[in-house]
Amino acid sequence: MEEDFSLADTVRALAETPGVLRALLARLPEGWLHTNEGPETWSPFDVVGHLIHGERTDWIPRVKRILQGPPNVPFEPFDRLAQFRESQGKSLENLLDEFADLRRKNLDELAGLELREADLDLEGTHPEFGTVNLRQLLATWICHDYSHVGQIARVLAKRHREAVGPWARYLSILQR
Repeated sequence: MEEDFSLADTVRALAETPGVLRALLARLPEGWLHTNEGPETWSPFDVVGHLIHGERTDWIPRVKRILQGPPNVPFEPFDRLAQFRESQGKSLENLLDEFADLRRKNLDELAGLELREADLDLEGTHPEFGTVNLRQLLATWICHDYSHVGQIARVLAKRHREAVGPWARYLSILQR
């Protein structure tokens, strides 16, 4: 397995997430969009709202904090539950459009920073983890996307746990 970080590859992958979410969710029945795995878990709708909040308050602000320093001033804490407040009254279509727009703007802004390889080693301070570098932050951004795409797929698959009958034991997505 290749482990090298490539900024260009990461940016390409980040650019695809809005389309992946739209393809996965846009035509599903409303009930599917609000299903979850039980108390204190998130629906696909909630996850999209969470991704939007991250686009607004997490990734690019933290990139800028690292680039501008000083490295020992912690990032602003991230509100992992803000989507419940911010998504009220919006449709999934609104959220998908908003996410795509914010992601496009953030990737344009990232490109405008003209990061060099040496910039990726610049450090900042995470409020929980301590010292982190820009490379780690950018790698986390795409892994965060993949984590939530997987979460959405798992939640949707579990709607059919009983319907698949005995095949459930062969479907690892239903085991989590």
